[in-house]
Amino acid sequence: MTTRQQIIEALKAVPGPDGVTPLPESGALDGVSLLEGKAYVTLAVDRARAEALEPMRAAAQAAAESVPGVGAAFVTLTAEKPAEAVGGIARVKRIVAVASGKGGVGKSTTAANLAVALASFGEKVGLLDADVFGPSAPLLFGVVSEKPGFAEDARSLAPIESHGVKLMSIGFLVPEGAAVIWRGPLVMTAIKQLLNDVAWGELDTLVVDMPPGTGDVQLTVAQNASLTGAVVVSTPQDLALIDARRAVSMFEQVNVPVLGLFENMSYFLCPHCGGRSEIFAHGGARAEAAKLGLAFLGEAPLDLAVREASDNGAPVAAAQAGSAQAAPWLALAQSVRAALAARAMV
Repeated sequence: MTTRQQIIEALKAVPGPDGVTPLPESGALDGVSLLEGKAYVTLAVDRARAEALEPMRAAAQAAAESVPGVGAAFVTLTAEKPAEAVGGIARVKRIVAVASGKGGVGKSTTAANLAVALASFGEKVGLLDADVFGPSAPLLFGVVSEKPGFAEDARSLAPIESHGVKLMSIGFLVPEGAAVIWRGPLVMTAIKQLLNDVAWGELDTLVVDMPPGTGDVQLTVAQNASLTGAVVVSTPQDLALIDARRAVSMFEQVNVPVLGLFENMSYFLCPHCGGRSEIFAHGGARAEAAKLGLAFLGEAPLDLAVREASDNGAPVAAAQAGSAQAAPWLALAQSVRAALAARAMV
């Protein structure tokens, strides 16, 4: 079986940006991953030199494709932001919101698996559960009983870590099962504190699990977090797509790039016979993305294994990383990375 290390070894034959140092040792190799026989390589370079370094990118692609078992390679040049303050959050390179116009479409499951998948590709990842009224991260990551302490500066909260992801949620700070009955101003203050008063440390990506809807909380996050982009999650049926359009419109109005639409519960796979049933119809998010001129980021089935993994506190992208159930989330992470890399070069 082809491994990530084999690709890195092949890339040693390619000189880095200085024309001498092997690419993996040059500091430009930002990420290498494999998915279904395809290699994905990200190279972080100076934006001003991107055009001049195109031959290096092409050589890296050829080297990756020379590895036995690699059917195709996709090498992207990306001009990363330096690890500095983003919207008051120290040393976070990019912030990606996962949103939906309504609840019940699997947005939190998508956010959790996206974060875990990004971490599996070698990224430093955090997840902020911004759904104050219905926090899901503690259960999804199996840390319901955990309580955050203070960081070394004695002023910031230290995030909880699980499955390679740094986590923060109001669910860590209130008793389990307790209802959060707060008015808008208090909710918005809490969101700002969860963003800014947490010792996230150096992160490549902070995933924000947005609450459903398009109200004050969503606007608070969008306006205070300097979002790099947003993923909108929907199920295939028309009723959910109406609300997905509202989410897209909200982000457009606050100048947040929508990276694309992701279709969850796209179809049902029977665990007994393997039969496929399109309970909520199928393909609605793909058609809607085309209509809106947005990227379609993939689809995930309604699958018993995904539900069981979530209830057991182990997102399927972590607990069953090589499974068919994990594949849609890994593919989503690759699509998000590619969309962010493309925008970084604009």
